[in-house]
Amino acid sequence: MVKFTHLSDFFDYLFDDEQSVKKAQAITAGNLQARSCRLSDIAREMAGTEAASYKCIQRFVADTALKSILLRLFQEEAPFLIDDPTEMPRPETQKTDYVGTLSDGQTSGYWLLILATPYQRRAIPCHFVSYSSAIIGSEVTSRNRYHYQAFAEMKELLGEKPLVLDREFSYLDLMQALVKEEVNFVIRLKVAAHFFDREGKQVALRVKRGETRILNMVFYMGKVFGNVIGQWQAGLKEPLWVMTNLPAEQGLSFYEQRMKIEETFKDLKSLLGMDKLMCQKRYWMERMVCLVFIAFALGLVLGETLRSQTLSRNKPETQIVFGVVCFAQA
Repeated sequence: MVKFTHLSDFFDYLFDDEQSVKKAQAITAGNLQARSCRLSDIAREMAGTEAASYKCIQRFVADTALKSILLRLFQEEAPFLIDDPTEMPRPETQKTDYVGTLSDGQTSGYWLLILATPYQRRAIPCHFVSYSSAIIGSEVTSRNRYHYQAFAEMKELLGEKPLVLDREFSYLDLMQALVKEEVNFVIRLKVAAHFFDREGKQVALRVKRGETRILNMVFYMGKVFGNVIGQWQAGLKEPLWVMTNLPAEQGLSFYEQRMKIEETFKDLKSLLGMDKLMCQKRYWMERMVCLVFIAFALGLVLGETLRSQTLSRNKPETQIVFGVVCFAQA
């Protein structure tokens, strides 16, 4: 376990050599100060001339395996892993090969499938894949392959932790892939999902307002075994249905925790200007996304530390952050 007692220790945890630590600190500070992921905006906030800082960022981004670094933000103590498919609109983009059309069929853009572990009512990103209709078309593949890719790349770190997924992932092929790979899962269902009992009789997803219903040992589309729980809370327009290969109540608890921290993914797009990222090449786009995620993680950790100081001014405060102990002095 690494002790994170100063800002530099955060970067020592992520990067392996002194030069990378210094550059990462300067670039991340510029990112947070500028609240932008444009290279010119970040360079303007760094020490020295803007031109020299701009070149420093370019060299650092080109020479550093940032996706591998990002995986170090995975929190081993976290009870589950969250994913979020996020649209990245690029309405004015032209001649950018990785930009396609979003789900409305008109707006130009691409998708980021972000994986994150929960932390203090928010979540810290640790991995992602990018895709779009243009990428899928050029590769003669489908979005499902990118879903499988993201989950497969996290399998070794996941261990027994479940993936907690939203309704976009309640499709048969993905569930079968997760079962085959022996990955635990919690998936919110679409109301029209079809389930059958062990005798082959269809089971209707029905629950009354204010009630909870559990269906153990049922089969999605007659092919994937799981436990299903439905709950219709007062004030909601429709019930919540969750399928899992864990105990049903545990699956529902994990999904409810996911619902409480979904704002994180909106923050990622707005707080640091990721929604204005305009790279011509997918290679550069993905590496700049990594920088934004690292800056976001740092800002979140420092913000929570400051909040703890404010709430407990007369006591030293201790927090656990991705396997790192963070001591905040009163």
